[in-house]
Amino acid sequence: MAKTRPARGATLNRESSRFNLPAREADGDWLDAREEVDGEAPKLRTTVTVEKPKTIITRNNSPDIGFDRSVNPYRGCEHGCIYCFARPTHAYHDLSPGLDFETRLFAKPDAPALLRAELGKRGYVCRPIAFGTNTDPYQPIEATWRITRGCIEVLAECNHPITITTKSDRVTRDIDLLGPMAAKGLAAVAVSVTSLDPRIAMTVEPRAPHPEKRLRAIRMLTDAGIPAFVSMAPIIPHVTDHELEHILERAAEAGARAAFFLPVRLPYEVAPLFRAWLDTHFPERAGKVMATIQSIRGGKDNDPNFHTRMRGQGPWAELLRTRFLKAAKRYGLDSERIRLRTDLFRPPAGAQGELF
Repeated sequence: MAKTRPARGATLNRESSRFNLPAREADGDWLDAREEVDGEAPKLRTTVTVEKPKTIITRNNSPDIGFDRSVNPYRGCEHGCIYCFARPTHAYHDLSPGLDFETRLFAKPDAPALLRAELGKRGYVCRPIAFGTNTDPYQPIEATWRITRGCIEVLAECNHPITITTKSDRVTRDIDLLGPMAAKGLAAVAVSVTSLDPRIAMTVEPRAPHPEKRLRAIRMLTDAGIPAFVSMAPIIPHVTDHELEHILERAAEAGARAAFFLPVRLPYEVAPLFRAWLDTHFPERAGKVMATIQSIRGGKDNDPNFHTRMRGQGPWAELLRTRFLKAAKRYGLDSERIRLRTDLFRPPAGAQGELF
């Protein structure tokens, strides 16, 4: 596989054209000699900007998603997964869904306080809050910002159920909070494992932890009594699909309770980024990969329609689903679903709801 900029996912950093923003493009013969004149380009650094939202709980009414509310402590994600469907959200800040999404991050340090306020509002109805639905709540900057942990502390205080999806073994840092919550039926974690091959994982998800660390995280969560699931989301045809059965086998050995998968989705600006990434890292099979993805997505790069966007369609999608169901049954990962209690919830101390 060819190498480009090390430890980053996207190979492009083009501005989004969705909102008709003004765009600039460097031009001129001097570009051919830029390194000779200016020297090697400076190393790409990650920056973090504080974002101050007015609310922190995001709600949805999608009929094919198993949760109706979520919290995202961060915007952008340093893991750099090339397929990430959250990349287009950076266009809302006039930034590129490419390298900007991986390097120009936003943190929401007020998230725990905002969460406490929203849980305390009169008439709040408790249902599980999902973390990790947009960007990873345990990406590297969580080690210092600790915003996810602050939110979990609020939820633990209120006996509020939480689900977490992550690619990071950093989630085990919070076992001291999640363990007691799980004992009450209030917490579950899905660890994403898309490849066991370190070279493929490093290319697809360049700054996410090693696959073996994620499997160890499943074991640690399970040993602590926290329901742990394995997420194979997404499966990339002709890149990671051959590992399906092996991933499920290893996840079962690590103690995972169940598994789920999703064929790769390429919404909005993700598709051209993914195509450029394929041309760089897998040029010998790029055409085959895209042809199969299009067969799953009704002849297009992406299918945005409810239900089919999660399942895919056509013979290849059906074959993938059959393989997954058979392997999940073989390794005992096909029965349990995430079920959390909501009847233990109590508003935070001093909340408005306590007055009524």
